[in-house]
Parts: sequence; structure tokens; C-alpha cells
Amino acid sequence: MKNAEQVTFGGSGLDRAAQYRGDANKLAEAMHNPAAQCVLLWRGKLLVQGEGLDQLAMIPMTHPLISNGPGGVIESPVFLGLSADSSPVFAVDISAWTAEGLDLTGLGAFVDKSEQQHPELPQGHVFAELRRIMTRLSARDAELAATSKAIIGWHETHRYCARCGAASEVSQGGWQRSCPSCGGQHFPRTDPVVIMLITHGDSVLMGRSPGWPDGMFSLLAGFVEPGETLEAAVRREVMEEAGVPVGAVSYLSSQPWPFPASLMFGCAGEALSRDIVIDPVEIEEAMWVSKSEMMQAFAGDHPRLLPARKGAIAHFLLQNWLADTLD
Repeated sequence: MKNAEQVTFGGSGLDRAAQYRGDANKLAEAMHNPAAQCVLLWRGKLLVQGEGLDQLAMIPMTHPLISNGPGGVIESPVFLGLSADSSPVFAVDISAWTAEGLDLTGLGAFVDKSEQQHPELPQGHVFAELRRIMTRLSARDAELAATSKAIIGWHETHRYCARCGAASEVSQGGWQRSCPSCGGQHFPRTDPVVIMLITHGDSVLMGRSPGWPDGMFSLLAGFVEPGETLEAAVRREVMEEAGVPVGAVSYLSSQPWPFPASLMFGCAGEALSRDIVIDPVEIEEAMWVSKSEMMQAFAGDHPRLLPARKGAIAHFLLQNWLADTLD
């Protein structure tokens, strides 16, 4: 797929400078570089700015929120890499901030529209949920945001050694956790997921999960199991969820999806039947949608169907399917 990397979080060529991670001197030098900046997170939300909240609000590593000890999920800044001018870029979490007196009702909701302003940050620098603002960010900001959210989220859930249960320690600039007790080494987790554009003629198979907002449908998706190819995962998941047999499968595009840490493999598949038998445990409903109906949905004119969320690879694949640009 020629335009595969145009998907949200599709990458910007960030120099991750992995050679810095195991060099304590280089990391210390980078951290104390006057030009060093950081992506700031609070309870999974990113610090952003701009009239449309369309930019990451990078702050210097010398800011008191960082230099005084962030007190978040991970005390040590995570080294993300080098910017275009070779300035170091880090990610720092300050989740210990209580945000007392601010609106916290949206935290953890399907759609969090709340914003939180820290009193020690400039006016207009607010924490916002990434799903809400992801399509507004530049390719570089999107890559930094996705990387920061995923790696900080991994540290939050992997503080203890999976081998012996002892508390582990941050190492390799935040890209590893090491166990001082048994010597175990643990690395950031990424879960492979297939998401499938399953077609039959000029129709595509769409499904919805229980609890989704009314009218919301998306492409079927599921985790790849150990010992399984992407092609086999596509066929298994579609059969399990919708009872539809799939023949030829091909790869289209991928998308890092930091909610919390998946890598979505967009695939195309040819259905061998239009008969649908859903598994109600897996999905609530599935249906075939023609191109003309999907065009209505994208235009906001369909009486029942809403388009897939903008920024998600499902929306990207459907958009390219409608435009005949999947090759």
C-alpha cells in the first residue's frame, strides 16, 4: 500500500538514538543539555497547546516539575531520541499531581473531553486525552505522543519482575526494567493485533462491540496468538466473531495504537460467504455495508451507521477502500 505510512501514528523518522540508552554518560549529558525538552504526561494524558490543542507542549528539562522530581509512574525520564536539530527529547510522567479542584469526571471514560491546567505551567498548556486530539497533531508530535504514552503505560503495569516478583529498576534510558534480585531483564510490551478489511463484492464486513456508542461500527479486529501468522489470525478472528470464512489475505498497513500498547496490522481479506453468525460474547452485531452506504456514513448522512473513529486505522483503511487506493 503506497500511502501506508500516512496513517495516524505512522511515523516521522524520529532518530531514537538507541546507542544512548546503554551509555550512562551520554544519557546524563543529554539530560543536562540546555536544549533538552520533554513530553509531559499526567495519568495517560498528554500536555498540549494551541488554539485547537494541535501541538505537544514541550517543556525544558530544567523546569521545576522535572528537576524537583516528577513523582509519577516512573521517576526517571524516558529518553525518546533526538530532534531534527539533535536536541535530546524525553518523556516525563507527573501522575502524582492530584489536580485538586479540577474536572476529573472524564478520566477513564470512552471519550474524555476534560482538560487539566497545572498551576506551574503556562496558560493554555493543558493535559488532554490523546484519542481526542490525535488527528490534529503533526507526524512528529504524533510519534512522540504515541511512544511516550505507550512506554510510560508499560512502566505503570510492569514495576515488578515477572520471574521472581521483586521490584524491578528502570534501565537503558527507560527502555528496559532490570531485576536486582534474579537478574531478569524485561522489555516494553507491544501486542500484535490484526484488523481486517473483509470484503465480498462491493461490500465490507463491519461489527460493533457491546457498550460502544449508538451507531458506532468498525472493522473486525483481534489479537494474534502465539505460533500464529497474521493470515491465520485474520481467518480465525473473522470466523470466531462473525462466522464468515475468509480466503485470500494480504497485508495493507500498520499502526502503533498506544491504548495501551498494540501494533495494529491492517489486512485485506476476501470473504467466501456473506452468511453471518455472530458470537455474542465477542461482538454485539455484524453486517455487510456497501460502498454507497459507507460513503453515506462518511458524509454523515447514513440513518444508522457512523464512520469509524478518525485517526484509527479502521477509518484509514475504509477511506482508502472507498477511494480505490489500497494498492
